[in-house]
Amino acid sequence: MDFKGSDTVPGPRTEDQLPHTAEAAVKIVIVGGFGVGKTTMVGSVSEIRPLTTEETMTQAGIGVDDNFGSDTKTATTVAMDFGRISITEQLVLYLFGTPGQERFWFLWNGLFDGALGAVVLIDTRRLEVSFDVMGRLEERGVPFVVAVNTFPDAPRYPVAELRTALDLPEEIPIVECDVRRRASSRDVLMTLMRFLHALAMAKAPA
Repeated sequence: MDFKGSDTVPGPRTEDQLPHTAEAAVKIVIVGGFGVGKTTMVGSVSEIRPLTTEETMTQAGIGVDDNFGSDTKTATTVAMDFGRISITEQLVLYLFGTPGQERFWFLWNGLFDGALGAVVLIDTRRLEVSFDVMGRLEERGVPFVVAVNTFPDAPRYPVAELRTALDLPEEIPIVECDVRRRASSRDVLMTLMRFLHALAMAKAPA
């Protein structure tokens, strides 16, 4: 999913420097398989012009990259996407979108370092590509929420069925979203922040 149809922040993009009211800036990673919408999500929600490392797809990727459902995709992330969003006047999130192709997964370890949490984007037509993604987050102890990107031609399933298919415990939130829409992407990030807050409160001494 490219972001030609994505929402953009009204008016000019803000400057790259942090707002003067910011008291905390945290790192969030957006992960998922190839073509699930990571670049689109960063681009739609970022309040600064997003940094992308997209390269034109070539014949070399045929038979190597799984482009199911992304037949019109002409570019792919080869390192990371980067954006920023202010959740409140005090809290700023730095967003790092990871490359989806398995051959670039060696870059993930560096992107996971220092991450407070993660959003796992999934495409219901290719649930199987999500297992390795979630497994890597679990191995590194990075808390995450699951966001189902609602592609027009993708099947829709009840949350309970998705939870069973993904083998996720009840406490991990699963939400639907349209990553082309800024409000929808922001709602996903707010879900993650509430989840992280709940985890922190559960660990706090009584």
